[in-house]
Amino acid sequence: MHLFDTVQYLAYDPGITPSGGGLPGLAVLKNVVNSINLFAIVAVVGALAVSLGVWAWGHHTGGHQAEANGKKGAVVSAGAALGLGAANGVVAFFSALGSQVH
Repeated sequence: MHLFDTVQYLAYDPGITPSGGGLPGLAVLKNVVNSINLFAIVAVVGALAVSLGVWAWGHHTGGHQAEANGKKGAVVSAGAALGLGAANGVVAFFSALGSQVH
């Protein structure tokens, strides 16, 4: 196979685009993913509350390691909440960006 044939083969467009309704169960899958996202957000709220409590307890008792761990937990919880809230937008952004590649 020549180099030109290889490059032409790699540039072949298979013509595949995302489309809803092709397989049964899409609505169920969306409900499952939405429920997982909700449970994760509720867990993050709990983790943030615990982390803030550990941070406060460590600060008031002079436990520097507990205070540092509470701060880390609060930052990680905030980052997780940001990621969970932005997940749909991030996927939509990169999907739209990927569809522009030719």
